Amino acid sequence: MCDQIKKSLLDVLFMSDKRKAVLLLLQNGPKEMKSLLKALDTKRPALLPQIKMLEDIHLIVHYNGIYELTTLGKIVVDKMIPLLDTLDVFDGDIDYWRDRDLRFIPSSLLYRLREIKGCKVIEPNLVNIYEINKDFIETCAISKDLLFILTFAHPIFTTIISQFIANNSHVKIIINMDLLQKFKANEQKEVNGYIINEKIEFYLYPKDISLGTFAQNDHCSVLRTLSKDRTYDYTQLFCKGPDALKWGRELFDFYLNESIPITEI
Repeated sequence: MCDQIKKSLLDVLFMSDKRKAVLLLLQNGPKEMKSLLKALDTKRPALLPQIKMLEDIHLIVHYNGIYELTTLGKIVVDKMIPLLDTLDVFDGDIDYWRDRDLRFIPSSLLYRLREIKGCKVIEPNLVNIYEINKDFIETCAISKDLLFILTFAHPIFTTIISQFIANNSHVKIIINMDLLQKFKANEQKEVNGYIINEKIEFYLYPKDISLGTFAQNDHCSVLRTLSKDRTYDYTQLFCKGPDALKWGRELFDFYLNESIPITEI
C-alpha cells in the first residue's frame, strides 16, 4: 500500500506541468480559481481535472472557490522546490554537466547547485576562443571586489591585472603550484610588483585543483571546468544573480581557507 501511495504522489507531482505549477502558485498563499486560470493561461475544463487529482491525494483543499495547500501540501512543496531547481540547472545543458569533472566542488556546495539556476553555458566560436568573457570584463570596471582561482594565466594576464589596479578594485587571486612555478620562470618581476600592491592579494593553494579557472566580480562569475578526462575545452559557465554569486563566494572561500598567502615569488 505504501509503495502505491509513493508512486501515486510521484506521478501526480512530476507527470504534469500544470499540477506542478498549481502547487508552486499556492505556495505563495490561497488563490481563487480565476487567479490560477490567469496565471497558467488555461481554461477551467483543462485545469479542474488536475486540481481534482491534487485534492484526491490531500495536497490542496478548497473552500468557497478559494484553493490552498494543506499541511501535507506545504511539506511536499517545500521539499519539491529544491529538486525542481536542481533539475532546472541540469536540464538545459545536460551534455555539459554529464562531461564535467565536478570534484573541485565541495560536497556542501555540490548539493546546493540549485543556487546557480539560470547560469548559461557559453561555447565560444573558433574566432573568439581565446577572448575573455566581455560581460565579465566590463562589469569588473564597476566592481569593488574581484575573486580569482587560476590554474593557468591568460596571455594578457598582466595587462588585465594592471587594469584592475587602475580601477581601484580589491583583487584576491588563488593559484596552484604549477602556475606559481610558471610565474617564477616567466613573470617574476611583474607578479612581485603586484604582490606589494595593497589592492592585490596572491594565495597558493597547495593541493590539486580540478578546474580551469573561476572568476567573480560584484555582478557575475565565469567558471571554466575540466572534462572528466581532465582536458580543457574553453566552455564557460556564466552566472548572475544573488544566489549564484553567494554560491561562488563560498566556493572561493573554501579554497581560500586552505591557501597560503604569497608574499614574494
